[in-house]
Amino acid sequence: MRSLLTLLLIALLGLSCSKEPAITDDMLDSGKVFDPSLYKPELYLLSKAIPNPTPAQATRPVIIACHGYSATTFEWDEFRAYLAGRSDVYLSQVLLGGHGRSYADFKQATWRDWQAAITTEYEALVKAGYTNISLLLSSTSGPLLLELVASNYFSGRTAPRNLLLVDPIVVPSAKSLSLIGVVGPMLGYIDTNQPAAEDKVYYHFRPQETLHQLQTLLDVVRKDLEKGIALPTGTTLKVYKSKQDPVADPVSAVLIYNGVTNAAGQATDVQLIDSKLHVYTRLRLRSDVTTADQQNQTATFADIVSRVLR
Repeated sequence: MRSLLTLLLIALLGLSCSKEPAITDDMLDSGKVFDPSLYKPELYLLSKAIPNPTPAQATRPVIIACHGYSATTFEWDEFRAYLAGRSDVYLSQVLLGGHGRSYADFKQATWRDWQAAITTEYEALVKAGYTNISLLLSSTSGPLLLELVASNYFSGRTAPRNLLLVDPIVVPSAKSLSLIGVVGPMLGYIDTNQPAAEDKVYYHFRPQETLHQLQTLLDVVRKDLEKGIALPTGTTLKVYKSKQDPVADPVSAVLIYNGVTNAAGQATDVQLIDSKLHVYTRLRLRSDVTTADQQNQTATFADIVSRVLR
């Protein structure tokens, strides 16, 4: 209740304030700081790095890693570092549509635009001949993927081997998001008040239009889960969920567990992680990282690799 009242108060105060954020040049929002995958896509996208794989390369496991709302490819940089030097698995880091550019680009993008970047890379890899593809998705990329499955996107296509969701959001921890349609136009944007170091890799300001898109996506996916989502034949799903997630309510994992089944009718594999972090696999730039946090990250990375190499 407190979060709802706070948001309403902010909205009322915002009526007398400028609806244009005070963006500085060192922020991702400025349009002067870009995600590095836009400069050198071949360092991030396998479809650009090896567009014509050999038969041996085409059968090697590929992990497409996708970040969450307002984030960038940075969210999976530590996983890329973890895989450094390995020759038995490929990683392709996708930048969601509308992300990693400017505040204006972010503001104008819909959740369908965010999602399109995932399917673009997936289709490029399939067209190139890759046959062993898994998807690793954090936060909002989770519902973006679930919507693709629910809408039968993979029907008639090469099905992914593994769907791996880290702290997927279906129900927000802050229930105030449900009010965005009412107070959003008054607010204009939300100031995250995040550390300056994160301003280069996460949007500092979140336009109300994007929050509305997020709420719309979550509404769609909740309805899909209520109806039931069936995974493609040969595809498995695992959810890694932080127990005390400040962004994605842990009930999100419950809804996915109850709402998704594989072709054999088996329930989703859910692993609860003893963590207070959202997207607990990203530790860089966080303050007060504990030994337990580092152990959780390493154990999850190891489990992900083990699953895709089966």
